[in-house]
Amino acid sequence: MQNAVILINVEKGRIRGVAERLAELDGISEVYSTCGRYDLIAIARTRDFESLAALVTERLTSVEGIRDTETLNAMQVHSRHDLDAMFSVGL
Repeated sequence: MQNAVILINVEKGRIRGVAERLAELDGISEVYSTCGRYDLIAIARTRDFESLAALVTERLTSVEGIRDTETLNAMQVHSRHDLDAMFSVGL
C-alpha cells in the first residue's frame, strides 16, 4: 500500500468544484479544504507505487482548476487508530 499527502493550489473560485472532482478519483480517500499556503489537501491510498504515479501524473492533471501540487509520499504510517485496534484485541 502506498500512501501520500497531496498539497494542492487551485484557481480562484474553484476550490469546491476541484475538491468534489478529486474526491471522485480512485485512489483519493479524503480531500480537505484548508486555510494557509495550500487550498486543498488530498490523501491518496493506492495499491502500489505505479498506481500512485498514475494518479498524480495522469488523473490529477486531468482535473481542471488545479494550479500546482506537491506530493509527499509517506514512508511509514503512524496511527493511533491502528494502535488502539491492535491493543484492544483480546485484552
